[in-house]
Amino acid sequence: MPNELNRTGSTGKHLLAPLRKYFLAGLVIVVPIAAAVWALVWVFNAIDSILQPVIRDVIIRWINPEYHGNGITGLGFIITILLIFLVGIIASNYVGHRFIKYSESLLSRVPVFRQIYSALKQVVEGITGLGMNKAAFRKVVFVEFPLAGMRTIGFVTNELTDTEGNKLFSVFIPTSPTPTTGYYMIATPDRIYSTNLNVDEAMKLVISAGIIAPQVLEMKNKDTIQ
Repeated sequence: MPNELNRTGSTGKHLLAPLRKYFLAGLVIVVPIAAAVWALVWVFNAIDSILQPVIRDVIIRWINPEYHGNGITGLGFIITILLIFLVGIIASNYVGHRFIKYSESLLSRVPVFRQIYSALKQVVEGITGLGMNKAAFRKVVFVEFPLAGMRTIGFVTNELTDTEGNKLFSVFIPTSPTPTTGYYMIATPDRIYSTNLNVDEAMKLVISAGIIAPQVLEMKNKDTIQ
């Protein structure tokens, strides 16, 4: 009898194993898709709802005073996107840029608003990469930081020479996920590793905390940087 029970239990496990495998495989596909769709719907509704009261109470009722609905779904989203583009166009010219800088200097004097605005601006600049002067980054490298044996992405910003004529490198080490902040270090060539990453790829790697990474990451030996 015990042997028969063991055989029955073993058969049951063999039957459940492929079912578990298929369920987990489906879970890996369905959950990210559902989460991504939910996030997009949430973002759409959040942006759309910003201007819906204005659209309902000002624009629509100005055209049709008898209207008592809740607005037009999607119109707030479209107008918000257009306003963002308009602000970007204004900020791209000299007069608009100066005006925005002046406005920021005034708003930065408001105690609580200053901290919130500065933090959010750093996050947005980090995600978009607009806060970085990519032209100043000559080369993407890996450096031994913060401890020997560990590797961290860095950007070579300048080449220096010490009093004995030895080559040194100015390296900016960005923090994740906001690469607009980081550390500055002066490194000797033996502490630097060359890589096949370009600046944009390295930015994506830092911002995503390694989630967006190339399949093959080249890291050459020391003393190979030029």
